[in-house]
Amino acid sequence: MTEETKKDIRKYTLDELNDFFISNGEKAFRSKQVYEWLWKKSVTSFDEMTNLSKKTRSLLIDNFIIKSVKIKQQQKSYDGTIKIVFELYDGKTVEGVMIPSEKRATACISSQVGCALGCTFCATGKLGFIRNLEFDEIYDQVALISKLATEELDLKLSNIVYMGMGEPLLNYDNVMKSIDIITSENGLAMSPQRITVSTAGISKMIKQLGDDNIRFNLAISLHTANNNKRNEIMPINKQNSITDLIEAIKYFHEKTNNRITFEYILFKNYNDSIDDANELAAFCKNFPVKINVIEYNKVVDTPFRRADKLHTEEFVKLLESKNLIVNVRKSRGKDIDAACGQLANKFSV
Repeated sequence: MTEETKKDIRKYTLDELNDFFISNGEKAFRSKQVYEWLWKKSVTSFDEMTNLSKKTRSLLIDNFIIKSVKIKQQQKSYDGTIKIVFELYDGKTVEGVMIPSEKRATACISSQVGCALGCTFCATGKLGFIRNLEFDEIYDQVALISKLATEELDLKLSNIVYMGMGEPLLNYDNVMKSIDIITSENGLAMSPQRITVSTAGISKMIKQLGDDNIRFNLAISLHTANNNKRNEIMPINKQNSITDLIEAIKYFHEKTNNRITFEYILFKNYNDSIDDANELAAFCKNFPVKINVIEYNKVVDTPFRRADKLHTEEFVKLLESKNLIVNVRKSRGKDIDAACGQLANKFSV
């Protein structure tokens, strides 16, 4: 069998692997051993499966391939943040970020090559959409960042955010399957409460998350509660208006009882006024929320600038006076273009 005709073993379920081994005269328990090597131990070659006989490994090599993701390049920021360029099986690339703190590390991962949404403040949006990532390509980013955190910083990966390149809810099935494997006892066994998926606000799919009764966290990149302004900076709002979002989030909350997080980047003289803060506060009264106020990170060929300190303080003070939970997020990895909105894939995608 040629490399081109071999099957990708990671597309096989445990039951399908079981059938393969039985049909080839092997014991059924081999399937669980292989599955554990693939998803618990994150191996990328059959030779690493050392509790299998040479005969069994040869059988796998003759029939399957593992289309693993590789690290192409990494850059380290002055604050310890590491940006990673991941090379996919077809040569395309995406970027991810490992964000360390004193005792733990967070993985920021991508769900698509490029992005179709074209948000005017985001570097990824300038790439356009290339393709969706497969669930195993999403998983590999987590496994590789976890290994990097352990080997280079002696830190354990504790959190995962789907906030890299792409719109996760436009790659729904692969994102959900990747989370299933990452949280499964047969996979990385991470708590879903340590995973956050961020969306620009696809109302239909937010409702689907409610129907699926998700256990992970949901964040929405809002950036303004004014329809006209949001239309200007986030074209997706033209099909998913503020009114649509309110309806979808209410439905999601009723189904899951989960608190939503809103991400709000402050742009100087655009969405940082007291009027903007009042609009946001009124919007947030529709459901339980947390608000992450984020400083803007400069992206080439955009007109936006970071809001000044005084406006930021007044904006936050107004929200807090309305009894809203507000966190001010400082950017990490700005000097290596690894901060929020800066992932642009300077390599070929």
